[in-house]
Amino acid sequence: MSLLARYLSNSPFARAAALPMRAARVARHDARVLTQSARWLIQSREHTNYTFDLTPLNLEHLAWWVADAAGVGVDDIRGYIAEAANDTRLKKHVQAATLASSRRGLADREVRLHKRFGWYALVRALRPNHVVETGTDKGLGAVVLAAALLRNGTGRLTTMDANPCAGYLIHDEYAAVSTLTIGDSVQNIAHLPTPVDLFLHDSLHTREHELAEYEAVAPLLTAGAIVLSDNAHATDALPRWAEATGRRFSYFQEQPLGHWYPGGGIGLAQPCPSP
Repeated sequence: MSLLARYLSNSPFARAAALPMRAARVARHDARVLTQSARWLIQSREHTNYTFDLTPLNLEHLAWWVADAAGVGVDDIRGYIAEAANDTRLKKHVQAATLASSRRGLADREVRLHKRFGWYALVRALRPNHVVETGTDKGLGAVVLAAALLRNGTGRLTTMDANPCAGYLIHDEYAAVSTLTIGDSVQNIAHLPTPVDLFLHDSLHTREHELAEYEAVAPLLTAGAIVLSDNAHATDALPRWAEATGRRFSYFQEQPLGHWYPGGGIGLAQPCPSP
């Protein structure tokens, strides 16, 4: 470092001297986001529940996170993720159902699963008898979960949404292992007929509603049940509930590939390991 640079870095003028370099870095970041945003506005049809790919490194992080939660080897989880990524039957089903839907103008044709790879891998690894999802929307998460159950050869999915038009992707073989329930999720959870092995909150993302769902499902959870929160970056509901009920909490943050959206997160609560 030159004498002038040393002097400036330790002077009242340091921040002003560094401003051009700092501004250039911000400009490069903003230009990249603006380019991605413009491309998305032109190419995508989506207006909510955005779909995208994850960066390769982020997908590897997801595999390790799921492996730790499920207590299985990371190679097994990588295999399950690859299985979902290469499921041409699932992709063709989603594309065909999207094109046949009245909402086709607001859905992309390309099937991108991002964090749903984690959901799929958890179901494949844990082989739950009953999976419950709140917040069906078009049903992309539901058919991914159903595809994992079909591969397992056992288990059922209950998916819930307040919108009577939700779930247009759920038909054919995926409907054979799924039950779509319309109405208030908290009330519907209370009337579930069987215990719950894996619960996924993906409905109204307010702290109050999320906590209400956890409180409703708690008496129905099996001893080793896992509870997931989609968009866990939005509230502290799941870590607080996990702490209050003696569970451990972990979190995965998405890193989208070439998308303006910064990504959401999956929160996971599970029983603490025995001492």
